[in-house]
Order: sequence, then C-alpha cells, then structure tokens
Amino acid sequence: MKVIQGGVTNPKGFKATGFFAGVRKKKNDMALIFSEVPANAVGVFTKNTVKAAPVLWDQQILELKKKVQAVVVNSGNANACTGEIGKKHTEIMAEVVAECLNLKKQEVLVSSTGVIGVLLPIDKITNGIKENYSKLGYSNIDGDLAAEAIMTTDTFPKKIAIELDIDGKIVKIGGIAKGSGMIHPNMGTMLAYITTDVNISRELLDKALKESTLDSYNMISVDGDTSTNDTVIVMANGLAENKKITKENEDYIKFKEALHFVNTSLSQQIVKDGEGAGKFISVTVKGANTKEDARTLTKSVINSNLVKTAFFGEDANWGRIVCALGYTGIDFNLDKTSIYFTSDGKKIDLMRDGVPVEFDEEVAKDILKASEIEVNILLDEGNEEATAWGCDLSYDYVKINADYRT
Repeated sequence: MKVIQGGVTNPKGFKATGFFAGVRKKKNDMALIFSEVPANAVGVFTKNTVKAAPVLWDQQILELKKKVQAVVVNSGNANACTGEIGKKHTEIMAEVVAECLNLKKQEVLVSSTGVIGVLLPIDKITNGIKENYSKLGYSNIDGDLAAEAIMTTDTFPKKIAIELDIDGKIVKIGGIAKGSGMIHPNMGTMLAYITTDVNISRELLDKALKESTLDSYNMISVDGDTSTNDTVIVMANGLAENKKITKENEDYIKFKEALHFVNTSLSQQIVKDGEGAGKFISVTVKGANTKEDARTLTKSVINSNLVKTAFFGEDANWGRIVCALGYTGIDFNLDKTSIYFTSDGKKIDLMRDGVPVEFDEEVAKDILKASEIEVNILLDEGNEEATAWGCDLSYDYVKINADYRT
C-alpha cells in the first residue's frame, strides 16, 4: 500500500467538482461526486437524535441496499430543523442531480453542512447544479474543488488517496472530509466521502466501514459537540476488476486495513484543523480490561475541556487526566496506573504506579510547547488498548464560534 497524490477522483470511474451556487456569500459551496457506473454504497451517520433532512434521506436510500452513482453536498446551510420543507428540499436536490446525470433520484445521496435552522436557498442550489454539473472531471484538481467546496470553518481541505495490490490488480481508495468544530465521538460536524474502485460485496464493504469507524472517526474530539449532520459515505464501483471480495479472506483484510488507513488519516486531519487549535493530542490507554473500556477511557480524557485547556496553557496538570479517567465509572487500579507524556522524542513521567513522580517543570513546559503531544496511560487490568485524538481549546475557539452566524 502506498499514499499517492489526490483524493476522490483517483479510483477508476469517479469524477468530482466543486462550484459556487450562492448558499454562501463568496466561496464555492457545493460539491458533486459521480461514479460512471453504479456503485455499492454504505454509510455511517450521526447518533444525535436530531438528524438533518439529508441524513434521513441517505439512511432511507441506503436501507434499500441498491447501488448509487452520485453524492451532492452543500456547505453553508445544514438543512437541519427545517421540517417537511427541509425534507422536500433534500429530495429536490437529489431529483435535479438525477435529471442532469440521467439517474434515478434513489441513486443520489445528499449532504448538507452549516448553520442549523435556516431553510435552504433551493432555487440557487438547483440552478447551481444545472449550470455546473458538466464540469465534473477526473483530475486531482477536480477532486480538490470538491474537497474545498464542503469546507465551513475549516482552514484547509482534507484529502488522501492510496493504492494497493489486491488479486494482482491495482485498487485505489480516495477520500475527502470536512470538519473543524462540533467534532465528538459518535460522529461531530463531520463529513467524509470515500471512493474506491475495489470489487467487493456491499455486506463486506459495510462491515469494513463500521469496524473502521469505531477506531477512527469515533475516536476524535475537537469540542465535544455532536452534530445533526455527521455523515461518512463509501462508494465502491468495482472497476479495479479484482476478483470480487465476498469472504473475509486475505483480500478483504488488505482492503479493510487500507480503508482504515484512509479513515484514520482523514480523522487526524480534522483534529489538526480543530477551530483555534494549536496542538494535536493523542491519548493512548494500554492494559485495559476490554477494548470498549480502552476506547471509553481515552475518549473521556480527550473530551475533557479541563484537559484541553491545560494543554493550551502548556501546563502538565496530569490530575485532570486522572479525574477524566475516574468519572467514566470504569474500574481500574489507580495504584497500578502510570502516566507519561512524549513529544519530539522527549519523555516525561508524571505518575508511576499511582504515585506522583517529581519532574522538572521546565522540561514539561518544553514538551508541551510541541505541536503534537502523546499522552500515554498504562493500566494493569488486561491487554486491550485504544488511541483517541483531539486538540487543545483556545481563546480563538470562542472567537470563531461567537461569530459563526455573522
């Protein structure tokens, strides 16, 4: 497996574009991704009880277990909490794309991201689609346009492409994502679109995505808010022409690991672009009793605002980490727990077997000045481990979100 330049247009048969429709004041605000042949499609969505209209549409379409060919996305407006009108607007978006590309509306998935509780400017959107769908292209530039068009408070587009050998065929996977604020486990405003030309059954594609999500998108946190619009969609069109993967064999494992690499990369890019963030923080728990315990413990630490602000202040306040571990309700022996930080090849022990370790505050400060910091928590309960990713919480986060609607 190797990383290559590009994004969603790298796999065979996928086109994309991004364009301005007028949902936002200036920047491109719509993206379109298209497979020239019908593709298996699977998705995971927000766990928020309040789901935006496009999320409900996509869930309904994917439940049919039929193939799809297009995804249309608008930024600048979430189309959430917009009632029956919002649902109708979502359907209209699908209908217009279907009409332009000679598809059925059930072959078109829809996403929206932006401000909640505002009706879509549907006429601008439909006109934008009709005027720009013909710009769909196979180049990396076309894929970049799509990646840029889905951004809201993001400061850079998130993308990745890889290739690997499966059954003697070159298989490619490409992805784009958006997300900066409202990122929280169980999916935060976070959109990701993965394209691949692998030939695989829908059932195994779904299994691979769901398993990967547990240890990628669900293990990141920027601000602890869970969005109404979170969506991850994978489309597989089979044009790599490998022998179809229908069993959990070596080919499936190769693909699953490659898909997870893509999802992990996009997840980490989202965290690194956290609103106002200056530090990328990874938290690893080792020695947990179960995998779920390890995930819960890491996420509790990475979600703690007190922990986040301590990192922003470059303060080695490890007591906040212990506190975050404790309020999960998971049993662990504090007397056999150790904590240390690492960054740029440097290490500092903070607690060993439940006892504070005397450390040089200046050394700690030096480690915490780094842009990427690893928090390591060693338990003595079992053999399971997990890693979660997050960022610090700064003054700029408040400024960005105080002014979001303006």
